[in-house]
Amino acid sequence: MGTDSHSILSRWRNHFAQILNIHGVNDVRQREIHTAETLVPGPTAFEVELATEKIVTNHQVLIKSQQN
Repeated sequence: MGTDSHSILSRWRNHFAQILNIHGVNDVRQREIHTAETLVPGPTAFEVELATEKIVTNHQVLIKSQQN
């Protein structure tokens, strides 16, 4: 069985029709599938470097403040 959205929805429809003992369930179709993965790109190497520098700087400031 394929992994496209229609076949996945059909499998779930059949599964719930069986466990809920429902007869005559209409075909389930979904026009759009929204996922966060395509909308949120991963961080760039530059962004990772900046975040790392901030962590190191904040850690150094914390250590200095604890020494005083």
